[in-house]
Amino acid sequence: EPQELSPAVNVLQIFLSSPKPAVRFAAIKTVSQVAVNHPRMVSKCNEDLEALIADANRSIATLAITTLLKTGSENSVDRLLKQISVFLSEIPDEYKVTIVKSIQRLCLTYPAKHRVLVGFLSNFLREEGGFDFKRSIVNSIVSLMKQVPETTEGSLLHLCEFIEDCEFTMLSTQILHLLGELGPSTSAPARYIRFIYNRVILENSAVRAAAVGALSKFAARCPSLRSSILTLLKRSLGDEDDETRDRASVAVSVLKDAMEEFPYLAPAEDADPDEEPVPDEPQAGDPAAFVLLQGLPMSFDRLERSIRAYVKAPAAMDSPEQLTLSTLPIVEEYEEPESAVDEGDDIGADPALAAAVSGKEKEKKEVIDPAAAVYAIPELAALGRVFRSSPPTALSEEEAEYVVTCVKHVLPEHIILQFPIQNTLEDQRLVNCTVTVEGDSECFEVAGEVAAESIKYGETVNAFTVISRIPDAPLSPCNFECVLNFGVVQVDPKSGEDESDPFEEEYPLEELEIATSDFMAKVSVPDFRSSWEMVGNANEVLEKFALQFKKQEDAVAAVIDFLGMQPCDGTGHIKPGEGGKKPHMLHLSGVFVGGTNVLARAQVAAQGDASGVLLKIAVRSDDPDVSRMVADCIR
Repeated sequence: EPQELSPAVNVLQIFLSSPKPAVRFAAIKTVSQVAVNHPRMVSKCNEDLEALIADANRSIATLAITTLLKTGSENSVDRLLKQISVFLSEIPDEYKVTIVKSIQRLCLTYPAKHRVLVGFLSNFLREEGGFDFKRSIVNSIVSLMKQVPETTEGSLLHLCEFIEDCEFTMLSTQILHLLGELGPSTSAPARYIRFIYNRVILENSAVRAAAVGALSKFAARCPSLRSSILTLLKRSLGDEDDETRDRASVAVSVLKDAMEEFPYLAPAEDADPDEEPVPDEPQAGDPAAFVLLQGLPMSFDRLERSIRAYVKAPAAMDSPEQLTLSTLPIVEEYEEPESAVDEGDDIGADPALAAAVSGKEKEKKEVIDPAAAVYAIPELAALGRVFRSSPPTALSEEEAEYVVTCVKHVLPEHIILQFPIQNTLEDQRLVNCTVTVEGDSECFEVAGEVAAESIKYGETVNAFTVISRIPDAPLSPCNFECVLNFGVVQVDPKSGEDESDPFEEEYPLEELEIATSDFMAKVSVPDFRSSWEMVGNANEVLEKFALQFKKQEDAVAAVIDFLGMQPCDGTGHIKPGEGGKKPHMLHLSGVFVGGTNVLARAQVAAQGDASGVLLKIAVRSDDPDVSRMVADCIR
């Protein structure tokens, strides 16, 4: 309980005035950690903390400021900023970055002070400082724009002034990208054009290309500005840089077509002021909006993986079918292990912007297509293209004599079960290994097996079992009993030579479940809200469930696992410290086998009496049967 901390805080307060720097540092560090969860308990130390701002040890002084920013009241913000402004000019950049992140958190605590705090941060953008310091300020301002929308227009103007004299190309290009995304939707988009066009005149090729891209987005989203922006873009048609010139050429060509097809009609001067003005936005079918604003339905990384999967599929290159985005194989999102990232590093939904502003480019890892093992066997390849492959499921203990896992490869009419079998006994060689699958299912039946011919000690070899879907039978979850059947040949561990004829053995494995979620590919959508509205509620299924989870975080993870869908808009995780405080809205998307796009919205709320978690879920798709099957995945 907070009151139990009072004696400890009193002792720490005494240590804050210790003559020994090590004791002061230990005390201020502990106080800072306590202030994260119990700022009011630490506020009694504020006078001592203010005295430490002038401490000769810069680490102690920095911790004192960041702690004051956690414990200070709204009325003390202006006074604190005056003290910090003097201090910031005297410390290295690494300490400045820490203070900037603390100011960002303070703005989230007191949103009414956003003008003062954003203005304070923007002032230091114009001061001397290295890339990391400037990057942290831009990072914080952009994150605040996302979390406190009232800061958007003022923050964009501050960033415009920053790029007028920015020496870092990476920051300039990313801010221009941000202006192109957010600027057209502000109350006066024309005010940003001058800042952007200055970059076309005065900057290097990378910044010029980014500026042309930003101008194109303004023209696409604001028909009233097209005529003026077209004049500016034409001046870049002769640019010496290929990228800048090509971007300008495409934009000019598309804008000319759009202006001819959808000419902008300015409001009449004598128009009735009481009449609602015509919105300054592109009409349906506007070619400029389509070409310049709509992105690819998938990321470039997914596009590359999808094309590679298409090429590897049997007879793909001989198919007369036209290659389009819709005919490419579905490739799932793959999750990398999460790293501990400070929430101050969150700069929005654009991963490219996040990577560039953070200065950390993710190392690209090659994703191996798990269906390659299926395509390598002609009999299995003849069944067609694999829709999706599940992660491996363990069917035996890792310490067992025979280690068996299962990968489920889902096809429209079949499921191919791949069983990697590892032999851990050095005095045995396994021959003719198959996995017998038996179950009481109304929608599946076993169609055939492919044996692993020989498995020596330490080797892992695949066996396959093919399950066919019964036509017209609705999909339903089912469990299969699995038994490993094989022949054992005794071998000499030293020479590896056979010492006996094979004799038959069988080894029981864990049950294998085939769930409805196995037929769902995890595929995100670029804009969940617009996709949700586009699908409509004609085939919507609404359900309510009481889940037996003590923690809201566990319930969110379980819902994602039950449905087998991809979380969108960063809703897959609850922020630390917020669990149970308010309902969490989960946005999920995926593609069901057969190519049916599925969207789901789930509200996960912890019940006050700690009796569990309440789940309200809505599922939408173009097929009512699919919507019902997905909603029934919750159990």
